[in-house]
Amino acid sequence: MIKGILQLTRRRLVSAFLYSIEGFGAAWRSEEAIKVEVALLPVLVGAAFYLGDTRFEQALMISSLVLVIIVELLNTAIEKTIDRISIEHNHLSKKVKDMGSAAVLGAILNAAMVWALILI
Repeated sequence: MIKGILQLTRRRLVSAFLYSIEGFGAAWRSEEAIKVEVALLPVLVGAAFYLGDTRFEQALMISSLVLVIIVELLNTAIEKTIDRISIEHNHLSKKVKDMGSAAVLGAILNAAMVWALILI
C-alpha cells in the first residue's frame, strides 16, 4: 500500500517537473525579458559569490535575482491568459497586465535594494 502511494507520488512529481520545464520553455520562446534575465543570472550569481562576505549575504543576493525570474514567469502567465481570453483592447485587461508589470518592477527594485544594502 505505502509502496503504491510512493510510486504514485513519484510519478506525480516527475509529471509536475516536466510540466514546469515545458512552461519555462514556453516563456523562453515568447518573452525576451526572460532571456535577458536568465542570461544575466550566471554573471550576477558569480558576482554574488565574489562580493558577498557571508553565505547569508550570498544567498540573499542570489534569491533576490531568482525572485525576479519567478515574478517574470507569473507576469508572463497573466499576460498569456489575458491574451487567450481576448485580443481586443480592453481597459481592464490593460490594468491587469500593468499590475503584472508593476510586480516585475517591484521584484527588480527589491533585488537592487538588496544588492545596494549589502554592497554599500
